Amino acid sequence: MKKTNFKAYEAAILFHQRANELKAKAFLKDQLERASLSVVLNLAEGAAKPSPKEKKKFYSIAYGSIRECQAILRVLSQASLFKEADAIGGQVYKLIQNT
Repeated sequence: MKKTNFKAYEAAILFHQRANELKAKAFLKDQLERASLSVVLNLAEGAAKPSPKEKKKFYSIAYGSIRECQAILRVLSQASLFKEADAIGGQVYKLIQNT
């Protein structure tokens, strides 16, 4: 599949794939999978919106979802994935600020 030039989106896809490989209790794994997918989907939908206000709305939802992922990763003591999520959070925060 062709990659995009949207770095935060591409990083979110890789993060989601890695998060899905984690071993955890079913309820935590399910929540992490849904939250990490939410990041990917909201970045994609935000990028497609025509107005800055609409873009910001979806980027803000993605930002909340990546922070949710970080909370779960903290509970699971997954430091390396936590750092990856933190980098994505920074990218999404910049998107929000620059939109």
